[in-house]
Amino acid sequence: MRRMLPPVHPGEILREEFILARGLTVTRVAEALNINRTTLSHVVNEHAGISVELAVKLSAAFGNSAQFWITLQKNYDLWHAEQTIDRSKIVSLAS
Repeated sequence: MRRMLPPVHPGEILREEFILARGLTVTRVAEALNINRTTLSHVVNEHAGISVELAVKLSAAFGNSAQFWITLQKNYDLWHAEQTIDRSKIVSLAS
């Protein structure tokens, strides 16, 4: 059964639960991660995804795992792919 509602973008979780909830700013977090503020802004504004490199940096900064961030991103990407790929045009190779 396909999930009807999309997962939350990882940038929204980063923004709401890790930046705003802690009273931080995008600028402060970008400095702490040693990345460009614009790069982080694209993620938290849901215009870009979380790369594996950013996942490692976020895990070090916030004390969780890189896998946490990668899983959020993978679930988001997979849901969107499931919505857009026309499976009827794919030939089954299963025996």
